[in-house]
Amino acid sequence: MAATLVSNILEEYKCDANSSVHIKLVENEKDVFNKEKAFHPNMSHQIFGDSEVIFGYKNLEVQLYYHAGSLLTYLGIKYSAAVDKLSPVDIKPDDVISLVKKVLAPGHFSNLDQFLSKFPEEDKFTPMGELIETFIVSEETYQVYKAGISTPRFKSYHERLQTFVLWYIDAASFLDMDDSKWDFFLMFKKSSEVGITRFSIAGYTAVYRYYAYPDMKRPRISQFLILPTFQKKGLGAKLLLAVDNHYTKDKKVLDMTVEDPVNDFLRLRDYVDVLRCRSLPVFKPNYLCKGFSKEMVDQARRKLKVNQHQCRRVYEILRLGATNLNDPEEHRKYRLEIKKRLNAPFQKEKADLKKLQRVLTADEYAAAVANISQREQLNILEENYRETIAEYKRILERVAAS
Repeated sequence: MAATLVSNILEEYKCDANSSVHIKLVENEKDVFNKEKAFHPNMSHQIFGDSEVIFGYKNLEVQLYYHAGSLLTYLGIKYSAAVDKLSPVDIKPDDVISLVKKVLAPGHFSNLDQFLSKFPEEDKFTPMGELIETFIVSEETYQVYKAGISTPRFKSYHERLQTFVLWYIDAASFLDMDDSKWDFFLMFKKSSEVGITRFSIAGYTAVYRYYAYPDMKRPRISQFLILPTFQKKGLGAKLLLAVDNHYTKDKKVLDMTVEDPVNDFLRLRDYVDVLRCRSLPVFKPNYLCKGFSKEMVDQARRKLKVNQHQCRRVYEILRLGATNLNDPEEHRKYRLEIKKRLNAPFQKEKADLKKLQRVLTADEYAAAVANISQREQLNILEENYRETIAEYKRILERVAAS
C-alpha cells in the first residue's frame, strides 16, 4: 500500500521534456521576460532519453535563451516543487542543467543578470562569411551568408548554432569542424532601429562537397533548419534557392544530392526544383507528354545541377500538371507510367528471387514467393500511387500560388 502511494506521488514529478524546454531568441531584456517569445523542441530524446521525460519536478521550465544574433546563451531552470525523500531510499531529481550543458558551447551563462549585461556588446554582432543573397519577405529583409571552417569567427559561432539540430533534426549529430569540405549557408533577418542595425539568425544549412569522378564534386545537403519563429514564411525555399544558385554557377559541380531527407524537406525540394526546371524547354507541356527523357536529365543536370533521381520527380510533377485527368486516355497513360516506376522494386524482388531459386528448396522458394501475394502487391501499388499523386498535387498548388 505504502509503495503504491509513493509510486503515485512520484508520477506527479514526471514532466514532458518537449513542453518543459522553453527556447527563446532574444534581442533585448523585454524579450527575455516575454513568454510569447518562447518555443519548444520537436524532440528531446537526444538529451533526455527515449522517453523524453524529465523526472523530479513540478511545473518545470528549462530556460534556454540565445541572443538572436550572436547566440550568446543562458541556461536556467524554474519549478514549483522538486522531489524529496518520499521513500526509504533517497530519490533525486534529474540533473537537468548537467544534461543540457553537455551539448552547449563553452561560455554560456547560468546567471540571468550576467547574461543581460552582455547585450550592449552582443548587439554589435555582424554575420561572418560572404554575402551571397539579399531578399525581402513580408517587408522584412533577409540575407544569406556562405562560410567555412576557415572563416573568421565562424567555428565558435557554429558551436552555438549546432545545438539547435539536436532539438529539431532526428538522429542529428555534431559535424567534424576540421574538415574543409563543409560549406555553411546562414540566413539572417536584418533590421534597423534608431540607427542600430541588428542581425537575427533565421536558419542555416550545412553542405558537404563530395568527390565525383573524374574531377568534379557533388555537394550533399546534410543539415537544413529554419528556426521555429521564422517558419511558415517561405524562408526555407529562399534559403534552398540561394544554395542551389550558388552551386549552379560552379562548373566543377556535377549535381546536388541530399542526405536522408525527411518528408518536409522532400516537399520543399520538390517545390523549389519544379520552380527552377519548369523554365527549361524540355519541361514544357509539349515535351512532357512524350515521356521522361535523357534530354531532361542532361538539361536539368547541366543547367541547374539537378540529379537524375530528382529530375524524374520533377518530370512526374510537371507531367501531372500538364495532364487532363478528366480525359480517360491521358489519365490512363500518366497512371501507367507512374505505376511502372512504383512497381520497379517489386519486379526487382521477383528477379532476385528467380536467381535464388537454384539454391533454395521448393518449400523455401514457395514460402518466399508467397510472402507478398499478387493481390497485396496490387493494393500496395494502388495506395502508393494515390499517395504520390496527392503529394504532387500539393506541390503544384503551392507552385500555382507562388
